Amino acid sequence: MTITAKGRATRQRIIEGAAVHLRSEDPGTVTLDDIRAITGTSKGQIFHYFPGGKEELLVAVAHYEADRVLEDQQPHLGALTSWAAWERWREAVLARYRAQGRHCPLGSLMSQVGTTAGAAEVVGILLTQWCEHIRRGIVAMQTAGLVSDRIDPDAVAMTFVAAIQGGVQVLRTTGSITYLETAMNTLIDHLRNG
Repeated sequence: MTITAKGRATRQRIIEGAAVHLRSEDPGTVTLDDIRAITGTSKGQIFHYFPGGKEELLVAVAHYEADRVLEDQQPHLGALTSWAAWERWREAVLARYRAQGRHCPLGSLMSQVGTTAGAAEVVGILLTQWCEHIRRGIVAMQTAGLVSDRIDPDAVAMTFVAAIQGGVQVLRTTGSITYLETAMNTLIDHLRNG
């Protein structure tokens, strides 16, 4: 299906409106009527741009939110070539999750989408891209002689992502960012002293 510029804008407005709703404190189970009311669109428009209905729309919103996770960490995540850059990235991650608090938009969204293939694809893409940015940073630091060659860039990159996600889960449960902060500090110290 070819979409005009106006159509792309309408489709994006639907995605962003649904994302804002899902970021609210307790969106409950989201319905297409909720999305229609929030975005000022008709059911016909929603089904025109998302023929698969609610599931297709929520997967599109998941892609949007996953992109935001990485965008919020830029330009630091893409430039992990010095210790100062690693500290800036750490601060960007902590700032994002401090601002977010207990509510995780992507987590809420994934609970809405469930275990569909589309949801698994979104999570897989996000994790792969996130790990790759961190892995490249570790390799750059190894090339510069700032990180030991004994460090496995792939394993440490995956550990960073797992630790961040674990810290976010604790934040969602307790409201405390201390676990996330400690995990990031410990891993950066491991890179420095590894």
